[in-house]
Amino acid sequence: MISSITNTRTAPRVSVVMPVYNVEAYVAEAIRSVLAQTFTDFELIIVDDGGADASMDICRSFSDSRITIVAQHNRGLAGARNTGIAAARGEYVALLDSDDRWLPEKLMLHVIHLDNAPAIGVSFAPSRFIDGAGQPLRIVQRPKLTAISAQDIFCRNPVGNGSAPVLRRTALDTVAFAHPDDRTRPCWFDETLRQSEDIEMWLRLSLMGKVRFEGIAPVLTEYRIGGGGLSAQILRQYESWQGVVARMERYAPQFTARHVDRARAYQLRYLARRAIQLGDAGMAMVLLRGARASSIRPLLEEPVKSLTTLAAAIAGRMIGPDRFARFAGHAAGGQLVA
Repeated sequence: MISSITNTRTAPRVSVVMPVYNVEAYVAEAIRSVLAQTFTDFELIIVDDGGADASMDICRSFSDSRITIVAQHNRGLAGARNTGIAAARGEYVALLDSDDRWLPEKLMLHVIHLDNAPAIGVSFAPSRFIDGAGQPLRIVQRPKLTAISAQDIFCRNPVGNGSAPVLRRTALDTVAFAHPDDRTRPCWFDETLRQSEDIEMWLRLSLMGKVRFEGIAPVLTEYRIGGGGLSAQILRQYESWQGVVARMERYAPQFTARHVDRARAYQLRYLARRAIQLGDAGMAMVLLRGARASSIRPLLEEPVKSLTTLAAAIAGRMIGPDRFARFAGHAAGGQLVA
């Protein structure tokens, strides 16, 4: 079901796709950050993914002709993005998770980038992390921006998060496929994944679609992180990442075999840093041991970050979980997640 204040406008340059599911505390901030963009030729497609809170009441309270609301039964983030992309009319598609925010210049700078670099299919920018209250943390993702290979995406994911990229629609369509249970419904993201659907999509774009990725330098996305359910959250993320690897083995077996040990080590180190930020040094040590067993490449390639992570995990074991959780949440997390 599609509803909107008006749907008679000519096709916009940019379609912003924003899934919404039980985010009443944050969704108004996300919408305001879109409506505040200095680039104004966009449509905002809000996908109601069947949540139970007041999120959609908040969405419907905004009166702007550029907003369209699409309702569906719950399909998860990947399914909601697919529904939004299917409804999108723009030359460029920008993704925004409904608990994140954009800086006002984001769309303008990405449009300039893509307009002047026709060979680039995915434009992205660094992100600043914010906490549940929207306050900035001392974390900024500053990824590699140019000469990005599929190996870079697999091992380090320079895009960073699902609210960072703006994609050329023609690039997206290089990897479109019909939903296996409903051949009339197009998909871009893999709906069988409930986490890691971003990295799976970026890898498929690079490996199968031969799409080029390039970043621009300004920090343009505010990416919200929070605690809760640490062990289960991290284990689910790792299981989803393993699911991505299993899919890659089917369509890029040689590439996967060549790079999977290094990529696994980086993934485990990232999750260890996430555990440290959330105050669980014990889990961080387990993950770091797994990373070391998989490959020493992260230690050789990024010794400062690797050794800092190890030192933080050791310190956490020494001072105890309660004190470390307080310390990590106040200070160390700001240095150790990205």
